Amino acid sequence: MMRVALFLLLTGLFSSGQGWQNNYDEPLNFKFPPGQSISYIMSKHHDFYEDRLWAFSCKPTINPSGDCFFSSYINNFDQAFSFACPPHYAIAGMNSYHSIFYEDRRWQFYCCRSSCISNNCQWTSHVNWFDETFFWNVPHHNVLVGAGSYHQDFYDNRRWR
Repeated sequence: MMRVALFLLLTGLFSSGQGWQNNYDEPLNFKFPPGQSISYIMSKHHDFYEDRLWAFSCKPTINPSGDCFFSSYINNFDQAFSFACPPHYAIAGMNSYHSIFYEDRRWQFYCCRSSCISNNCQWTSHVNWFDETFFWNVPHHNVLVGAGSYHQDFYDNRRWR
């Protein structure tokens, strides 16, 4: 019940236009300071723009080192990808830019080191369907260390895991 209430509260905040880190068809440039990692992700698709808005929240990462870096671009347009930060690093930000021609984004991930991150990683199933708004919460005792996605031209959109 608490999770439903939190989802409804966050949906209300973001539907009013607060908290989005980008605009449709514009770059996403976002990172938390060292010592923080992503605790939830919300994304909203728009059929006219064939693009997504993105919002994030953070949580403290235990024993941060301040050692952070952006990956290179990990995909070309319309390509699937599977990305993981190096061992003992968590995702603390994302960069991307949108192509109107491809109706897709290229992605970079911001990884920050923490000595308390184990190598016992697991992939989720896909957290969204094409064209839908989604909200994904990082489980309480976990950190986000990777992401995977594939693009489908029919929807001009991506599914994420």
